[in-house]
Amino acid sequence: MKFQPNNNLFSIKWYVSQMRGWSFKTYMLLMLGIGVIIGTTISSPIDLIAFVTMIAAVMGFTCTLAITNARPINGVLGLLSSIIYIIVSIYAKNYANVVLQAAYIFLLDLPVLFLPAWTKDAEKHIRGLNLSKWVYTVCFFIVVTGLLYLMDTKIFISPRPWIDAIAGAIGITGSVLCTFRFREQYYFWSIQGIFAIILWGVTAFQGDANLTLFFTYILYLSNDLLAFTDKHTNWFH
Repeated sequence: MKFQPNNNLFSIKWYVSQMRGWSFKTYMLLMLGIGVIIGTTISSPIDLIAFVTMIAAVMGFTCTLAITNARPINGVLGLLSSIIYIIVSIYAKNYANVVLQAAYIFLLDLPVLFLPAWTKDAEKHIRGLNLSKWVYTVCFFIVVTGLLYLMDTKIFISPRPWIDAIAGAIGITGSVLCTFRFREQYYFWSIQGIFAIILWGVTAFQGDANLTLFFTYILYLSNDLLAFTDKHTNWFH
């Protein structure tokens, strides 16, 4: 596959076209999500971390909706939001989430930006896991969970090692499946959304973050449900 930057990244028309043609339910969820994220942020004391978290949450949520609609703009939005999420996660001591965001950059964002053929007719290359691939997927998840837990307890000390490690491993597994266009990624996105809600909820109540990411991941979970139910998206229809 030829390696080259996506020249459309410097075209305003490309960004406009990328936001067109989404399902109606997706647009409604996008508007709701942006309102919830901004409202949650301004309802609490605003400092620099809270502000950049809001920016990352808006871009990250839009990125997930773009993936659901098979739009390559997710590469740009995902890259920018992941960089900010890494900073926020280090501040919150959720170190497995730092690894997860780095995985998103290398598995989901950079291929979109530098491998144009990878994004061409993405909706036509969706496939499902067979039994043997499911076994490999589960084994991969178990190994990644163990490695992240060791990192959170032996190298960097996280206050929430198990939740952090499991949430990170589920997300990394989902991103690998997304890279290879397996629809089963949405099973992992959904479960990861539940664990991320728990992770950032606990993080907020322990005083290491605000509630913005807690509500943002509830929105992420809503997007996952759209992939299953909205007949205008291609992953399951």
